[in-house]
Amino acid sequence: METSHREVARLIRENGQVVAFTGAGISVESGIPAFRGGQGLWEKYDPMEYAHIESFLRQPDKVWCMLREMGEVIFRAAPSPAHRALGALEQAGLLSAVITQNVDGLHQMAGNSNVIEYHGNHRRLVCLSCSRTSAFTVDDLTRMPYPVCDRCGEALKPDVVFFGEGIPVSAMARANQEAAACRMMIIIGTSGVVYPAADIPFMASRKGAVIVEINLSPTPFTSSITHHFLEGSASAVMAAIVDDLGLARG
Repeated sequence: METSHREVARLIRENGQVVAFTGAGISVESGIPAFRGGQGLWEKYDPMEYAHIESFLRQPDKVWCMLREMGEVIFRAAPSPAHRALGALEQAGLLSAVITQNVDGLHQMAGNSNVIEYHGNHRRLVCLSCSRTSAFTVDDLTRMPYPVCDRCGEALKPDVVFFGEGIPVSAMARANQEAAACRMMIIIGTSGVVYPAADIPFMASRKGAVIVEINLSPTPFTSSITHHFLEGSASAVMAAIVDDLGLARG
Protein backbone atom coordinates (compact mmCIF):
# COMPACT_ATOMS: atom_id res chain seq x y z
CA MET A 1 0.00 0.00 0.00
CA GLU A 2 2.56 2.60 1.10
CA THR A 3 4.93 3.60 -1.66
CA SER A 4 7.56 6.20 -2.50
CA HIS A 5 7.29 9.42 -4.46
CA ARG A 6 9.81 7.97 -6.93
CA GLU A 7 7.47 5.07 -7.64
CA VAL A 8 4.57 7.47 -8.20
CA ALA A 9 6.69 9.57 -10.55
CA ARG A 10 7.42 6.42 -12.56
CA LEU A 11 3.71 5.56 -12.68
CA ILE A 12 2.87 9.05 -13.93
CA ARG A 13 5.38 8.68 -16.76
CA GLU A 14 4.00 5.26 -17.68
CA ASN A 15 0.28 5.94 -17.43
CA GLY A 16 -0.29 9.44 -18.74
CA GLN A 17 -3.96 10.56 -18.74
CA VAL A 18 -3.65 11.51 -15.06
CA VAL A 19 -6.44 13.32 -13.21
CA ALA A 20 -6.04 14.96 -9.79
CA PHE A 21 -8.89 14.94 -7.27
CA THR A 22 -8.26 17.55 -4.59
CA GLY A 23 -9.81 18.61 -1.29
CA ALA A 24 -9.26 21.05 1.53
CA GLY A 25 -5.87 19.61 2.51
CA ILE A 26 -4.14 21.05 -0.53
CA SER A 27 -5.30 24.57 0.40
CA VAL A 28 -4.67 24.38 4.14
CA GLU A 29 -1.03 24.97 3.27
CA SER A 30 -2.11 28.17 1.51
CA GLY A 31 -3.65 29.46 4.74
CA ILE A 32 -7.24 28.39 4.10
CA PRO A 33 -8.55 26.30 7.04
CA ALA A 34 -10.60 23.21 6.27
CA PHE A 35 -14.29 23.51 7.03
CA ARG A 36 -14.07 20.61 9.48
CA GLY A 37 -11.66 20.08 12.36
CA GLY A 38 -10.38 22.16 15.23
CA GLN A 39 -9.78 25.31 13.19
CA GLY A 40 -12.62 24.65 10.75
CA LEU A 41 -15.24 27.18 9.79
CA TRP A 42 -18.00 24.90 11.03
CA GLU A 43 -16.59 25.16 14.55
CA LYS A 44 -17.47 28.86 14.46
CA TYR A 45 -20.53 28.88 12.23
CA ASP A 46 -23.32 26.33 12.24
CA PRO A 47 -23.52 25.26 8.58
CA MET A 48 -27.28 24.79 8.70
CA GLU A 49 -27.63 28.33 10.03
CA TYR A 50 -25.07 30.08 7.82
CA ALA A 51 -24.46 27.89 4.77
CA HIS A 52 -27.88 26.58 3.81
CA ILE A 53 -29.51 28.19 0.79
CA GLU A 54 -32.72 28.81 2.75
CA SER A 55 -30.73 30.77 5.35
CA PHE A 56 -29.25 32.92 2.59
CA LEU A 57 -32.66 33.59 1.08
CA ARG A 58 -34.13 34.54 4.47
CA GLN A 59 -31.22 36.51 5.96
CA PRO A 60 -28.52 37.37 3.42
CA ASP A 61 -27.10 40.01 5.78
CA LYS A 62 -26.49 37.39 8.48
CA VAL A 63 -24.96 34.86 6.06
CA TRP A 64 -22.70 37.52 4.59
CA CYS A 65 -21.00 37.83 8.00
CA MET A 66 -19.55 34.38 7.33
CA LEU A 67 -19.05 34.93 3.59
CA ARG A 68 -17.09 38.11 4.24
CA GLU A 69 -14.75 36.24 6.58
CA MET A 70 -14.31 33.46 4.02
CA GLY A 71 -13.60 36.02 1.31
CA GLU A 72 -10.92 37.74 3.36
CA VAL A 73 -9.13 34.43 3.88
CA ILE A 74 -9.38 33.40 0.22
CA PHE A 75 -8.19 36.75 -1.14
CA ARG A 76 -5.10 36.57 1.08
CA ALA A 77 -4.20 33.05 -0.07
CA ALA A 78 -1.64 32.10 -2.69
CA PRO A 79 -1.06 28.73 -4.37
CA SER A 80 0.89 26.22 -2.29
CA PRO A 81 3.80 24.15 -3.64
CA ALA A 82 1.26 21.36 -4.21
CA HIS A 83 -0.89 23.62 -6.39
CA ARG A 84 2.18 24.69 -8.34
CA ALA A 85 3.26 21.07 -8.74
CA LEU A 86 -0.06 20.23 -10.38
CA GLY A 87 0.38 23.23 -12.65
CA ALA A 88 3.79 21.90 -13.66
CA LEU A 89 2.33 18.46 -14.41
CA GLU A 90 -0.24 20.00 -16.75
CA GLN A 91 2.38 22.14 -18.48
CA ALA A 92 4.40 18.97 -19.09
CA GLY A 93 1.39 17.24 -20.64
CA LEU A 94 1.16 14.71 -17.81
CA LEU A 95 -2.06 15.92 -16.17
CA SER A 96 -5.31 16.14 -18.12
CA ALA A 97 -7.59 17.67 -15.48
CA VAL A 98 -8.05 18.73 -11.86
CA ILE A 99 -11.34 17.92 -10.18
CA THR A 100 -11.51 19.96 -7.01
CA GLN A 101 -13.92 20.23 -4.10
CA ASN A 102 -12.32 23.57 -3.19
CA VAL A 103 -13.83 26.93 -4.06
CA ASP A 104 -10.71 29.11 -3.75
CA GLY A 105 -9.55 29.32 -7.40
CA LEU A 106 -5.95 28.51 -6.45
CA HIS A 107 -5.53 25.78 -9.07
CA GLN A 108 -6.09 28.30 -11.85
CA MET A 109 -3.66 30.72 -10.21
CA ALA A 110 -1.06 27.94 -10.19
CA GLY A 111 -1.38 27.34 -13.93
CA ASN A 112 -4.02 24.64 -14.32
CA SER A 113 -6.45 25.36 -17.14
CA ASN A 114 -8.78 22.34 -17.08
CA VAL A 115 -10.16 22.73 -13.55
CA ILE A 116 -13.54 21.24 -12.73
CA GLU A 117 -14.89 23.09 -9.69
CA TYR A 118 -17.34 20.61 -8.21
CA HIS A 119 -18.58 22.98 -5.53
CA GLY A 120 -18.20 26.26 -7.41
CA ASN A 121 -15.87 29.24 -7.05
CA HIS A 122 -15.87 31.78 -4.23
CA ARG A 123 -14.14 34.34 -6.45
CA ARG A 124 -17.32 34.72 -8.50
CA LEU A 125 -20.69 36.22 -7.50
CA VAL A 126 -24.09 35.20 -8.86
CA CYS A 127 -27.53 36.76 -8.63
CA LEU A 128 -30.13 34.14 -7.76
CA SER A 129 -32.82 36.34 -9.30
CA CYS A 130 -31.46 37.03 -12.79
CA SER A 131 -28.49 34.57 -12.90
CA ARG A 132 -26.02 37.32 -13.75
CA THR A 133 -22.46 36.53 -12.66
CA SER A 134 -19.57 38.85 -11.88
CA ALA A 135 -16.11 38.72 -10.37
CA PHE A 136 -15.99 38.76 -6.57
CA THR A 137 -13.41 41.42 -5.64
CA VAL A 138 -11.91 42.70 -2.41
CA ASP A 139 -14.06 45.82 -2.80
CA ASP A 140 -17.19 43.68 -2.50
CA LEU A 141 -16.16 42.83 1.07
CA THR A 142 -16.79 46.46 2.05
CA ARG A 143 -20.27 46.68 0.54
CA MET A 144 -22.76 46.70 3.40
CA PRO A 145 -24.81 44.88 4.37
CA TYR A 146 -23.91 42.82 1.27
CA PRO A 147 -23.15 43.21 -2.45
CA VAL A 148 -26.21 43.63 -4.66
CA CYS A 149 -26.88 42.95 -8.31
CA ASP A 150 -26.41 45.99 -10.55
CA ARG A 151 -29.26 44.78 -12.73
CA CYS A 152 -32.02 43.89 -10.26
CA GLY A 153 -30.81 44.99 -6.83
CA GLU A 154 -31.02 41.55 -5.22
CA ALA A 155 -28.40 40.17 -2.83
CA LEU A 156 -25.45 38.55 -4.58
CA LYS A 157 -24.16 35.16 -3.47
CA PRO A 158 -20.74 33.61 -4.03
CA ASP A 159 -21.10 31.11 -6.87
CA VAL A 160 -20.56 28.13 -4.59
CA VAL A 161 -22.80 25.21 -3.68
CA PHE A 162 -24.65 25.84 -0.43
CA PHE A 163 -26.31 23.10 1.57
CA GLY A 164 -29.69 22.50 -0.03
CA GLU A 165 -28.36 23.18 -3.53
CA GLY A 166 -27.42 20.62 -6.17
CA ILE A 167 -24.03 20.13 -7.77
CA PRO A 168 -23.88 22.07 -11.07
CA VAL A 169 -24.87 19.67 -13.84
CA SER A 170 -21.99 20.69 -16.10
CA ALA A 171 -19.40 20.17 -13.35
CA MET A 172 -20.81 16.76 -12.49
CA ALA A 173 -20.87 15.67 -16.14
CA ARG A 174 -17.30 16.84 -16.78
CA ALA A 175 -16.01 15.22 -13.59
CA ASN A 176 -17.67 11.92 -14.42
CA GLN A 177 -16.21 12.03 -17.93
CA GLU A 178 -12.67 12.67 -16.70
CA ALA A 179 -12.95 10.01 -13.97
CA ALA A 180 -14.15 7.42 -16.47
CA ALA A 181 -11.40 8.22 -18.99
CA CYS A 182 -8.35 8.62 -16.76
CA ARG A 183 -5.74 5.90 -16.42
CA MET A 184 -4.51 7.24 -13.08
CA MET A 185 -6.13 9.38 -10.39
CA ILE A 186 -4.16 11.18 -7.69
CA ILE A 187 -6.28 11.90 -4.60
CA ILE A 188 -4.84 14.83 -2.64
CA GLY A 189 -5.92 16.20 0.72
CA THR A 190 -9.50 15.05 0.97
CA SER A 191 -11.31 13.17 3.72
CA GLY A 192 -13.43 11.19 1.30
CA VAL A 193 -16.62 11.68 3.30
CA VAL A 194 -18.42 14.42 1.34
CA TYR A 195 -20.79 13.04 -1.27
CA PRO A 196 -21.49 13.00 -4.14
CA ALA A 197 -17.92 14.25 -4.74
CA ALA A 198 -16.40 11.30 -2.86
CA ASP A 199 -17.82 8.89 -5.42
CA ILE A 200 -15.56 10.27 -8.16
CA PRO A 201 -12.44 8.24 -7.21
CA PHE A 202 -14.62 5.13 -6.90
CA MET A 203 -15.83 5.75 -10.44
CA ALA A 204 -12.24 6.01 -11.67
CA SER A 205 -11.39 2.80 -9.83
CA ARG A 206 -14.31 0.93 -11.39
CA LYS A 207 -13.01 1.94 -14.81
CA GLY A 208 -9.59 0.47 -14.01
CA ALA A 209 -7.58 3.57 -13.09
CA VAL A 210 -4.54 3.34 -10.84
CA ILE A 211 -5.41 5.18 -7.61
CA VAL A 212 -2.70 7.12 -5.78
CA GLU A 213 -3.60 8.82 -2.51
CA ILE A 214 -1.70 11.60 -0.74
CA ASN A 215 -3.07 12.38 2.71
CA LEU A 216 -1.93 13.06 6.24
CA SER A 217 -3.86 10.01 7.46
CA PRO A 218 -5.89 7.15 5.96
CA THR A 219 -9.38 7.77 4.58
CA PRO A 220 -12.24 5.58 3.38
CA PHE A 221 -10.40 5.42 0.04
CA THR A 222 -7.27 3.96 1.60
CA SER A 223 -8.59 0.54 2.50
CA SER A 224 -10.97 0.21 -0.43
CA ILE A 225 -9.56 1.50 -3.72
CA THR A 226 -6.12 3.06 -3.10
CA HIS A 227 -3.23 1.22 -4.75
CA HIS A 228 -0.45 3.55 -3.59
CA PHE A 229 -0.70 5.58 -0.37
CA LEU A 230 1.76 8.39 0.43
CA GLU A 231 1.40 9.73 3.94
CA GLY A 232 2.39 13.36 4.31
CA SER A 233 1.53 16.92 3.41
CA ALA A 234 0.31 17.62 -0.10
CA SER A 235 3.09 20.13 -0.75
CA ALA A 236 5.97 17.99 0.46
CA VAL A 237 4.86 14.90 -1.44
CA MET A 238 3.84 16.63 -4.68
CA ALA A 239 7.03 18.71 -4.73
CA ALA A 240 9.07 15.52 -4.40
CA ILE A 241 7.16 13.83 -7.22
CA VAL A 242 7.61 16.79 -9.57
CA ASP A 243 11.31 16.96 -8.70
CA ASP A 244 11.65 13.25 -9.51
CA LEU A 245 10.07 13.95 -12.88
CA GLY A 246 12.64 16.67 -13.53
CA LEU A 247 10.01 19.39 -13.83
CA ALA A 248 10.34 23.00 -12.72
CA ARG A 249 7.75 24.16 -10.22
CA GLY A 250 6.34 27.61 -10.95
